[in-house]
Amino acid sequence: MPRNTQHHLTPREELYGRIRRFQERLRAAGVDLALIIQNADLFYFSGTCQDAHLMIPAQGEPLMMVRKSYERALKESALDRVTQLKNLAAVRSGIEKYFKGSSRVGLEMDVLPANLFFRYKELLKPMEVVDVSEEIRKTRMIKSPYEIDRLKDSARLSTEMFSQVPSFLRVGMSEVELAGRIEQYMRERGHQGALRVRAFNQEAHMGHLMSGWTAACPSFFNGPTGGAGLNPSFPQSAGYKKIGRNEPIVVDYATVVNGYISDHTRIFSFGQVSDKLTLAHNISLEIKRFFMREAKPGSDGKDLYYSAYQMVQKAGLSEQYMGFGSGVNFVGHGTGLELDELPVIARNHHIILQPGMAFALEPKFVFPNEGAVGIEDTLVVTETGLEQLTGHDDSIQIL
Repeated sequence: MPRNTQHHLTPREELYGRIRRFQERLRAAGVDLALIIQNADLFYFSGTCQDAHLMIPAQGEPLMMVRKSYERALKESALDRVTQLKNLAAVRSGIEKYFKGSSRVGLEMDVLPANLFFRYKELLKPMEVVDVSEEIRKTRMIKSPYEIDRLKDSARLSTEMFSQVPSFLRVGMSEVELAGRIEQYMRERGHQGALRVRAFNQEAHMGHLMSGWTAACPSFFNGPTGGAGLNPSFPQSAGYKKIGRNEPIVVDYATVVNGYISDHTRIFSFGQVSDKLTLAHNISLEIKRFFMREAKPGSDGKDLYYSAYQMVQKAGLSEQYMGFGSGVNFVGHGTGLELDELPVIARNHHIILQPGMAFALEPKFVFPNEGAVGIEDTLVVTETGLEQLTGHDDSIQIL
């Protein structure tokens, strides 16, 4: 029977702890006040994503001005100062009234559309407008115990779903039929149905479900796999292809519960897959074991990436690693309220692991006309190493 997932309102002490950490970064950057608008950031700092402007000064109490719905924002947010916003001009008057002396105002320039940026820039003159997106992302990069608990909630649902996949599968069913069964199972148990991606034009489905050659079908999505999709307007994930025997079935789903995303991939097959696909999958498992053994606070993500890549080279699988032809240069991506948070474990990213970081490790191999293999698990950096949140047997599941 479907179970209800407990609904969480973000506690007041959690919100103010996040705000204090962000304020430290604002002071270090010489920014007087940040204006938060984007939904994921707004939810992170206020506990609501109603239509609002959240003003966070470098020192002092934040103020949230809500256009719609003010009544819901009052119920959902534990912030002390929440007022109604009648029009955009009131944003400037709010800054002038409550935060006198503000001269450098920070905006989320990595996500703010250009037309809105110019509008805010004109509205705030003669105040200087600066970018605080990096300060926001680095604040959000370190998860609190409360956030890790929410990631564990998400990971538990994902693990439950994977235990059910064999009962959903049958030879000859279409990919989209299997996707529908998986998604119904998760929606009934608390998956909110939509996930957030920060990067421009990186629309994301609940998951990528692919079988055989469709897992090697290239896509715009910034990941190792894409999938054929149902049509060119959304060219990723499940399509109409029928699932056959002796081909890898890739079930790659991002589960979102109470806003927090766990990312998780397992491979299934009706009968054995080819020896080269089995070898590649085993290399994925070796990379995961390497990370679980060697990744600790103080480790450099770039060094970890290259150590894993050396294992790939030794196996002669460089061409297939993380996508064929147009592969990606990362093996792990941060996750939380968005699917593409920091840290990134990548070729060109020096990132020192710290306790509280959460990321999805996804070593995968793509073979044209044959499919993809590999695993993905959501991990958290602890004081002593990595803790795996997602579960289920990570070998190729032969049905």
